[in-house]
Amino acid sequence: MSIPTTRLGRTGLTVSKLALGTMTFGLQTDEAVSHRILDCAAEGGINFLDTADVYPLGGTVETAGRTEEIIGRWLRAKGSSRRADFIIATKAANKVGPHSWDQGNSRKHLLDAIDASLERLQTDHVDLYQLHHDDPHTPLDESLEALDVIVRSGRARYIGVSNFLSYRLARAIGRAELRRLTQLVSVQPRYSLLFREIERELLPLAAEEGLGVIPYNPLAGGLLTGKYKAEAKPGDNSRFTLGTAGAMYQDRYWNDRSFAAVAQLQALADEAGVALSTLAVAWVMANPLITAPLLGASRPEQLDATLAAAEYVLDAGLKEKLDALTAEFRKGDAPR
Repeated sequence: MSIPTTRLGRTGLTVSKLALGTMTFGLQTDEAVSHRILDCAAEGGINFLDTADVYPLGGTVETAGRTEEIIGRWLRAKGSSRRADFIIATKAANKVGPHSWDQGNSRKHLLDAIDASLERLQTDHVDLYQLHHDDPHTPLDESLEALDVIVRSGRARYIGVSNFLSYRLARAIGRAELRRLTQLVSVQPRYSLLFREIERELLPLAAEEGLGVIPYNPLAGGLLTGKYKAEAKPGDNSRFTLGTAGAMYQDRYWNDRSFAAVAQLQALADEAGVALSTLAVAWVMANPLITAPLLGASRPEQLDATLAAAEYVLDAGLKEKLDALTAEFRKGDAPR
């Protein structure tokens, strides 16, 4: 399988147009299975790996960092030269230790967090370092100054953000320009057929500023595989029951509105003769503002259908139907 490459925003960095999200590693999937998923992704043509210091998803402060350790051991097992074959992105902001300062986007936490991530990943730098979310308690200037120090020290090549509101991202870009600090090059938002709110403000901002867009949850936590049924409870070890994250995912997607849309999307996928998960990822990739959707998996074979999206040609007529069917998901959540 051949996955095309693209530039990350306006940078000169090229990455595969599909990326591997690793937040299941270390809780939903053990280390051996996680390594097989990494092998499968690499063999499929993915060279872009995304993680975070707080992962695995659904874990606690005690498990924070386990995912980075698993990736670091996989890279080490492949040989020291294998690090050069991958673009590695990680994030910081969430609570990863017992102290009150072991979280957020303060200078202290970010400078501590990057060093800890590099140690776990067994590398001297990451290619993309991201603020996992905004921190209302820390001035943007302080966070941007810390990121600038990290880049100038060689510990990261580029910087970006995740889960930022559009106005806060715009302000961060402006403050970095004014202060002549290292510029943000990417944003990592939630985006799928069942969550299209970013089309209203965030994607136009990304287009104007030349930001790379690395969306997560392109399968809406697995709902867009079609394997879940509204009348049945989510099974054990699924995204919807996973540790501390299960309730969040149920709140996001486990509702009548989403299940009704999935049933209609499944019918379109069946008519087109393609797996719904392939179609869902291909739809995200069809947006010219998207750099690389993050693919998640708890088993290696789950990557088969999503990797296939790289070669699937989404018919213009089918895309129009998908756009129309899910237009309501551009407007935000329905009243509760």
